[in-house]
Amino acid sequence: MMSVEPEPEAPEPSWPTPPLGGWTADDLDRLPNLPPHTELIDGSLVFVSPQTLFHSRTVDFFTWRLQSLAPPELEVIREFTIDIDRANRPEPDVIVVNGNVVESSEQTRCPAEAVLLAVEIVLPESRSRDRETKPLKYTRARIPHYWRVENDGTGGAVVHVFELEPATGVYVSTGVFHDRMKVSVPFPVDLDLTAITPRRRVPQQQ
Repeated sequence: MMSVEPEPEAPEPSWPTPPLGGWTADDLDRLPNLPPHTELIDGSLVFVSPQTLFHSRTVDFFTWRLQSLAPPELEVIREFTIDIDRANRPEPDVIVVNGNVVESSEQTRCPAEAVLLAVEIVLPESRSRDRETKPLKYTRARIPHYWRVENDGTGGAVVHVFELEPATGVYVSTGVFHDRMKVSVPFPVDLDLTAITPRRRVPQQQ
């Protein structure tokens, strides 16, 4: 009888070993073969799970709507890292920045002090980071505005809007929006949030 050779086991994935003291913001540009959208939080690499359709649609929605409404001196960028400090280089889903910091098409990050607004669309695995860890980092970087967008459980979007309180240096809630979002800062915005999840077309009966 012929023996069947067992198939070789797949090699274990090789993850980069952090140096003493953790990774730095510059390491994100140096480490080879990092997965897309890798972030640096407190010196640790954070790998992003696959996006949901809600997440993808919502990122597109806010990117294009904000681009159409932002003053010409501001730039809207999706999924782009920002330098907070040596150990923190998060990647908000959408940012609004002063356009004078956009220097090159090869640029890989923006300074946090140039960011006016950070938008995070919450995934199940990112819930604690988007609700707790990242807002704390953004307040320390004194990013004036933070929007957290969550799935209401039916595919609709709920937007939690926060503004930095100068005296205390913490975010305060300035509104929770469901179907329509209307704010005046960092620039006037009036959005139909129901457009994020298109209604299914019901085929007409012949």
